[in-house]
Amino acid sequence: MANTYTLIASNTLSSSAASVIFSAIPNTYTDLVLKMSVKTSSTSATGDLYVQINSATSTYSYTRIYGAGGGGYGSDRSAGDFPALYSSNVNGNSSVVTNVFANVEFYIPSYAGNKNKVASQFSAQERNDSLAYIESYAHSTDITAAISSLKIEGNGTNLVSGSSFFLYGIKNS
Repeated sequence: MANTYTLIASNTLSSSAASVIFSAIPNTYTDLVLKMSVKTSSTSATGDLYVQINSATSTYSYTRIYGAGGGGYGSDRSAGDFPALYSSNVNGNSSVVTNVFANVEFYIPSYAGNKNKVASQFSAQERNDSLAYIESYAHSTDITAAISSLKIEGNGTNLVSGSSFFLYGIKNS
């Protein structure tokens, strides 16, 4: 269990941006946690979010379980065809999500080690209609270098004003 969370960096957008980058991440922690309250400029109710490690477009895979508040649930997986850690069902910029942001958290253990990087992800998307989504992902990559940067971006969309991003380092000592 983590004993300390230390804020490494944060960014709250005052205007829309194509991406948010956390760079020069120190290797002095055990794990990383990336917390976001985010919305994309997608014109639909949902958009996608990518978190790229060290600018690497290596092999990223995931397994996902999800549920929809208006009905529906399931699971799926992707084997090595994504360019980054992935989160779907992030709020878009349509009328059913006016003034509502999705909550997304990535937990990356042993980020400074020289083993393949893995991450867990949990997200919740509330809406102004009868639907809401909750998702949990298990991610794996073939990236073995220590993580020194994270780039957050929409899938061909901008991150909208008011979105906030917080990167924490965790020490287990």
